[in-house]
Amino acid sequence: MTDSRPSELEMQVLTVLWDHGPSTVRQILELLPDGKRRAYTTVLTVMQGMSRKGLVTHTQSGQAHVYSPAVERTAVVRPLVQTLLQNVFSGNPLNVVQALLDSTDVSADELKEIRKLINSAAREAREERK
Repeated sequence: MTDSRPSELEMQVLTVLWDHGPSTVRQILELLPDGKRRAYTTVLTVMQGMSRKGLVTHTQSGQAHVYSPAVERTAVVRPLVQTLLQNVFSGNPLNVVQALLDSTDVSADELKEIRKLINSAAREAREERK
């Protein structure tokens, strides 16, 4: 992966590709999560830059290029979360979780899944201490 971090728009593009699989520029344009109106050429230019950075690859399908992520989600997200944890929350994961719960509407099902993740992490920590 490249040494430079993806921009906000590049992160949105990667998220579309991770969630929906290989996609054309037009498909990506329609699926961008922020809902902003952008020109096709804007997204195409971003995709070309991402290709140069090694963030995406593409193949030709008729007239269209089909883009795929060239990086795994965890390889991109982990350093971003670690930087956020250190720079904003003084390295305290509890503060991150509290901020997340305070700033978003978390459904009962999502809380149930979060509890499962916490329980799994606790089990792993106990196993490591043995």
